[in-house]
Amino acid sequence: MTADQTGPVVRTPHGAVRGRYERGVAVFRGIPYAAPPFGPRRFRPPRSPEPWDGVRDAGAFGPTAPKPPYSEAFAPYLSDPVIPGDDCLNLNVWTPEPGPGARLPVLVWLHGGALTRGSSAVPVYDGSAFARDGVVCVSVNYRLGVEGYGLFPDAPPNPGLRDQLAALCWVHETIEAFGGDPGRITLCGQSAGAISAGALLAAPRTQGLVRRAVLQSGPPEVLDREKVRRMVRRMATRLRIPATAEAFAAVDRELLLRTQAEAGRLSSPVLGGPAFGIVVDGDLVPRDPLKALTEGAAARDVELLMGWTRDEYRLWLVPGGLLERVDRLGAVALAGAMARCRAGHEIPRGYRALHPDAGTAEIVGQMVTDHVLRVPLHRLADARPGASYLYEFAWPSRLPGLGACHALELGFVFDTGGVPESKRLAGEGAPQELCDAMHGAWVRFATTGDPGWAAWDATHPVRVFGDGVPHTAYGPRDAEVALWLAAPALPEPPRPSVPRAPGAELAAAMRRLRRSVGTTLRR
Repeated sequence: MTADQTGPVVRTPHGAVRGRYERGVAVFRGIPYAAPPFGPRRFRPPRSPEPWDGVRDAGAFGPTAPKPPYSEAFAPYLSDPVIPGDDCLNLNVWTPEPGPGARLPVLVWLHGGALTRGSSAVPVYDGSAFARDGVVCVSVNYRLGVEGYGLFPDAPPNPGLRDQLAALCWVHETIEAFGGDPGRITLCGQSAGAISAGALLAAPRTQGLVRRAVLQSGPPEVLDREKVRRMVRRMATRLRIPATAEAFAAVDRELLLRTQAEAGRLSSPVLGGPAFGIVVDGDLVPRDPLKALTEGAAARDVELLMGWTRDEYRLWLVPGGLLERVDRLGAVALAGAMARCRAGHEIPRGYRALHPDAGTAEIVGQMVTDHVLRVPLHRLADARPGASYLYEFAWPSRLPGLGACHALELGFVFDTGGVPESKRLAGEGAPQELCDAMHGAWVRFATTGDPGWAAWDATHPVRVFGDGVPHTAYGPRDAEVALWLAAPALPEPPRPSVPRAPGAELAAAMRRLRRSVGTTLRR
């Protein structure tokens, strides 16, 4: 616990920490908010860390949660540092003014990564610009994959989400000592982080902890418990062990990660499949979060900033040449997307009419993006007019084929477009004026609840951040959303029990397409 004696010192509930002054702000990294989740605590809810004596050094990022690496197809685009160690339930704080009395707005960041990858140590998530502009920024590590979202008969569900709740409680209790206002906490996340933020907003146990929320490219949702169980059973079969937390806890950590990566290789954001995710558990998540939020039973007074990127799907389909493969598969890929979204033929016909020049991959990608993301966010905004603000990020990456893809907006939100890790998605030449505009909107929202454009109403205003000056469009996705609202979802098809049962041909096509996806993801 040797500390640099020149840095700022703040006392937390478990002991004092010493940070660093960097670029005019105070930074504290790797502060434990819960005990290491291993040994007897593995697959269990988080517990408070052991208090420490003296001053703990908080100059470096703490350990990251166990996770497999990105495949060769995705690694060139996405940074995901690995920091070894058991004490992975930690967080980081950037503040312009440590110490009580400042009472500045607070932004708590939950990273994305499909609940299987990512961490708070990704350089794109550096919170210095928020602190520079008067917002205390906190970023959080939480358990991932089977460690955080495996479903077992002998352990409580959702330990990763419970980690996030523990971190949020730590912030509410402690952030005043770092210059923050516990009454002005904005919970913010992207992709899986946004899904997590939505689940926490709807959780009865978080009421009063959050003043505002930002959902970037992720709606409030839960997974079907059977899909999660199938992932656990796949792993258990490969490991030749029972599908219990006790048996999984005895497995070597690296072997468990390799097995998780192999079991999940056929899952895809476009085609679905077994996956790890948040489930209704009757406790922290008592019901579907989207229903709870749209029906007004939760977080009634929380202001929302929500949105998407124009070409979300291109991050899922461009790496490894999958975009071209989907175009070649044609009707098979379209049928797979229809099955994924439980959509009738009127949906792709409607998209063809709206986008007559689009190829199959674009139709598939936009259909799935609308179904899993834009339609739920529209529904949530419709349920909270006057307190919801929507945006679309439309600036295209300078790298071939990516367009305005999933996660591209992150360097603009954090004003970290100049770091090498942001350029892995954006390429060279990301406009600083767009960084200023988007980051400024997030700062205004965290500070006042108003990002700088009209709140959602019957005209459906959406702030578009693209080439040129940001502008407000009215109902830019209404035609596509209307297709889904007009056509009721089909029921989940039963899994065929014999080779020639109804739907067997489609099921076989889906398996072929998932194998194609899996081959790409392994590269």
